[in-house]
Amino acid sequence: MYIKTSKQRAYLKSLAMKLDPVFQIGKASLTPEVTQAVDEALAARELIKIAVLQNCTDDPRQIAAYLGERTHSDVVQVIGKKIVLYREGKDKRKKIELP
Repeated sequence: MYIKTSKQRAYLKSLAMKLDPVFQIGKASLTPEVTQAVDEALAARELIKIAVLQNCTDDPRQIAAYLGERTHSDVVQVIGKKIVLYREGKDKRKKIELP
């Protein structure tokens, strides 16, 4: 979708290292409200990190794939219980310039 090369993915991973998780997904797993909130956060920030808590029984990779599909974003990486999503900003509000 937005990420076309491994160089771009590596660049986004380096930016994501400094980020704190914006959301935590817990026992209730994914709800429509969480999906909507993630969509809004992507519109505001372009790159976000999400933490999947220990009490969530769903696989973080499945959660990431679902969120990527529903929010029309790219899954940059899933490491352990951390998910990083990227969606290019609209118009002139772009904050991140991919190499």
